[in-house]
Amino acid sequence: MALGMSCIISFFTSLFHIGFDVSFTGKWLAAWRNSFLIAFPAAYFLPKGIRKLLLKVKFV
Repeated sequence: MALGMSCIISFFTSLFHIGFDVSFTGKWLAAWRNSFLIAFPAAYFLPKGIRKLLLKVKFV
């Protein structure tokens, strides 16, 4: 999930910011690598922390 989402978001963000030119592919792949390095740990660790937090919260 993190791989696909980071691919799509980095593609469109790169496309909007730098446009489609000769160096687009290299810049997009570098942006995708960087965004995946953030997205994977976030997708792995955040749900566990949020689940623990919601167990402590009492809903009325």
